[in-house]
Amino acid sequence: MDDSEEDQRLPHRRDDTDVSLEQLAEIGVEYVFVDPKNYKENEKLEKLRSERGYTYMDQIECCREKLPNYDARIKAFYEEHLHDDEEVRFILEGSGYFDVRDKQDKWIRIFLEGGDLIVMPAGIYHRFTLDRNVSDRELNQLL
Repeated sequence: MDDSEEDQRLPHRRDDTDVSLEQLAEIGVEYVFVDPKNYKENEKLEKLRSERGYTYMDQIECCREKLPNYDARIKAFYEEHLHDDEEVRFILEGSGYFDVRDKQDKWIRIFLEGGDLIVMPAGIYHRFTLDRNVSDRELNQLL
């Protein structure tokens, strides 16, 4: 990810090199595709939930009409932070970016859209922002 201060919703590609799933795995970020239309009956998602002991899911819709305190929440999502527990994000609809820090403390930008699920390990610095497509559609994600 480049260091530009331009609109955070832009791709901010440093060059044409993509980060592979193997490179994400090296920093502890896991990726799984889950059919967003049938996620409630999805065996991969159920296995993940069972193996990791996940007992609940929260669902939010990131749009001005449905997310209380929209501007403040979007700003807070983009502030770099970490958690003591791993964090799971599953995008049902829409698209956006999760940024994570690599071992050299550089940002890696991960584009996610419907069906993409990532697991970020405890203690990894990250942030989230919507992309420019959200003005036309909502981002619906399970937390």
